[in-house]
Amino acid sequence: MAKKNIVLIKLESSADTGFFYVKKKNPKKQTEKLSFTKYDPVVRKHVVFKETKLK
Repeated sequence: MAKKNIVLIKLESSADTGFFYVKKKNPKKQTEKLSFTKYDPVVRKHVVFKETKLK
């Protein structure tokens, strides 16, 4: 069986609220770190979420 190429990553809020999203990523196709503007319900605003390791 072939090994899956998809890994789970953690998108952590830049507002330091501790809120995070979990997303799938293929590291062979997307080598750079991801960052998205998403909604943070703790501060009730759209903020930048940056990729960190999922422990």
